Amino acid sequence: MSGLPGASTCPGPGEASDLKSPLGAKFREPLTEARFQQLFGDAEQEPELLAEPRWSRLRRLWKRRARACSGPGPWPLLRARLPPLRWLPHYRWRAWLLGDAVAGVTVGIVHVPQGMAFALLTSVPPVFGLYTSFFPVLIYTLLGTGRHLSTGTFAVLSLMTGSAVERLVPEPLEGNLSGIEREQLDAQRVGAAAAMAFGSGALMLGMFALQLGVLATFLSEPVVKALTSGAALHVLVSQLPSLLGLPLPRQIGCFALFKTLAAVLTALPRSSPAELTVSALSLALLVPVKELNVLLASVLCFTSSLDTRYNIQIVGLLPGGFPRPLLPNLAELPRILADSLPMALVTFAVSASLASIYADKYSYTIDSNQELFAHGVSNLISSLFSCFPNSATLATTSLLVDAGGNTQVAGLFSCMVVLSVLLWLGPFFYYLPKAVLACINISSMRQMFFQMRELPQLWRISRVDFAVWMVTWVAVVTLSVDLGLAVGVVFSMMTVVCRTQRVQCLALGLAEGTELYRPLRESHKLLQVPGLCILSYPTPLYFGTRGQFRRILEWHLGLGEGGKEAPKTDGPPDAVAEPVRVVVLDCSGVTFADAAGAREVVQLASRCRDAGIHLLLAQCNASVLGTLTQAGLLDRVTPEQLFVSVQDAAAYALERLELTGPKTCTVWV
Repeated sequence: MSGLPGASTCPGPGEASDLKSPLGAKFREPLTEARFQQLFGDAEQEPELLAEPRWSRLRRLWKRRARACSGPGPWPLLRARLPPLRWLPHYRWRAWLLGDAVAGVTVGIVHVPQGMAFALLTSVPPVFGLYTSFFPVLIYTLLGTGRHLSTGTFAVLSLMTGSAVERLVPEPLEGNLSGIEREQLDAQRVGAAAAMAFGSGALMLGMFALQLGVLATFLSEPVVKALTSGAALHVLVSQLPSLLGLPLPRQIGCFALFKTLAAVLTALPRSSPAELTVSALSLALLVPVKELNVLLASVLCFTSSLDTRYNIQIVGLLPGGFPRPLLPNLAELPRILADSLPMALVTFAVSASLASIYADKYSYTIDSNQELFAHGVSNLISSLFSCFPNSATLATTSLLVDAGGNTQVAGLFSCMVVLSVLLWLGPFFYYLPKAVLACINISSMRQMFFQMRELPQLWRISRVDFAVWMVTWVAVVTLSVDLGLAVGVVFSMMTVVCRTQRVQCLALGLAEGTELYRPLRESHKLLQVPGLCILSYPTPLYFGTRGQFRRILEWHLGLGEGGKEAPKTDGPPDAVAEPVRVVVLDCSGVTFADAAGAREVVQLASRCRDAGIHLLLAQCNASVLGTLTQAGLLDRVTPEQLFVSVQDAAAYALERLELTGPKTCTVWV
C-alpha cells in the first residue's frame, strides 16, 4: 500500500507542512481525463466522446486516410517510388563519384566469381549467377533506399533455393546423363529457381501493398545472425563433395547436413587427389588474392589439361549476352509457395537489417516499405531473365563500404563489370575448376562464422537473446534453413509472451519533497498512507495476462475468493496492513488492451465497488481508454475516476479518504 502522506501534503491556509515541498512548487487542482479534454482538447469534444462507437471511429479514420491518399499528386508519388529523383539532384559529384566508381568496380569483380559459385549452390549453371549479379543490382539502384547496400547472390538464399530445386527437379537415379538430357535437366531447374524468385517477389509486393514493412521487427537480430551462421555451416558441408571430387547426390530435407557428412565419409576413399590438391591450393590463396586466384586456377587448368587428364570438373562455356525474357511457369507457383515465403522473409529481414545498420552509421534514413517494394520488383523482374532469388549480401556490402562507396551509383559501376564478363570476358572462365567455386563459397562464409564471436557478449547482455540465438542455430543446423527460421521466429515470440507473463505489479510510494513515485521495494524511506494503494502494472493487458492481472490485484487488495481478506503490503516488515479504501491503478505501462483484458478491468471495478474500495485509473492512453469504454467501464466508474496522472489521482484520493487537512486537494506543478 502506498500513496501520498496525510493532510500535511496539501496544507490549508495558515497550516504548516511537515513535508518538504519542491523548490518553487506551485499548486493546481487534480485533473481528470474529462476536465483535461475540456481545458486542452478540441473545443467541440465532450466527455461523452469517450464512448464513441467503434464503427464511428473506424469511419472517421477511413475518411482521414482517404483524404491523405487523395492529397498528393503524381509527382510526390513518383519521387517516393524512385528514390534517385530525391537524392540525385543533391549528388556531390566531385566528392563521391570517385569513391563510388572504385567501390563499384571492386564489388563487381567480386560478384563475378561469387555469382558463379552461388549458382552451383543453387543447382543451376554458373552463368545464371552472373545474370543474378546484374539485373537485381541494376533494379535496386533505381528503387532502393539503402545508399550502402550491395545486392545480388546471397549464400543463404542460394542454399534454400538449391534445396527446393533438388526436391522439385531431382536428378535421375541412373545418372550418366547425356549432353541433351543434362541440358533439359538444367533448363527445368533454372525454371524452378526463376519461379521461386517470381513467387518471393510477388509475396514481397503483396506485403508492400499491405504496408507490412513492420514485419521486419519480428525477425530479431539474434534470429537473423543465428540463421546466417547455421546456414554457413550448411554451405560448408554441402561443398565438401565438390572439394574432394566426389560425385554425390545432394541431400535435402531435415538432417541433410548429417546425411551429407555420412555420405562424404563413406565415399572418402574414392575422392580425387587432383581436385583435392586444387581445392587445398585455392583455399590457401583465396583469402589474400581472391580474384587473382580465379585467374591463376583457370590458367593452371588450361595449361595442365587438368579437365581431360584428371577429369576435373570445369565451368565450361559461358553463353554471351543475355537470356531471352521468359515468364516462369506459373503452374509451378502453388508448389513453390511454401518455399517462396521463407525466402521472401529472409530477403527482407537481411536486407532491411543491413540497410538500417549503415543508415544509422552514416546518419540517413531508410523506408522499410520502399525496401519491400525494391526487393519485390527486383526479384519479380529478374525472374523473367532466369535469375534465382536474390537479396542484399553481407560480404559485398561490407566490401563496398570499405572501398569508399557513398551512394547507389556504385551499383551502376558494379553492373558494368558484370556486363563486360557477360558480353566479352566469359571465355576466359572456361577452364575454371568448379572446385575453386566451392572454395569461394566456403571463403564467403567467413563473416557469418565470425558472428559466433559475439556470443559471450550476448550472454552478458541478455540471457534470453542468447537462448534465442542458440535455439535458432541448433534448429537450422539439425533441421533445415527454412524450418530453423520458423523455429527461431516462434521461439523468439514465445520469449516475448513469457516475459509479459512474468512482469511484476509494483506498489508505489512518494519520495519526500518531490512528486516522484517509486517502487516501495527500492527504499523504506518512501512515504505511505494507510488505506491508500497505488499500483503500477507495466505490461499489456490481453488474454494472456488477464489471469495474472486478476491474481495480482486480488493479492494486493485482499479480494480473495473466500471474501475480503487482509491486504498485503510491500512496506517494512513491521508495517501493519490496513484495509484498502482507495486504489490507484497506474496504467502508463499498459500499451494496449484487448477485449478479454478490458472485461477483466470492468470486473475489477465491480468487485472493488462491492468491497467498498474506490478505484481510480491514471494515465490510460487513448487506445486503452477507448477499449475499456467499449467494454462498459463507464457503467462501473464515473469519468471523475479517470485521471491524467498518478499525482492527480493520489491528490484526489486524500480527499476521498477524509484525512485531516484541506477540503480541496491540490498537486504540485
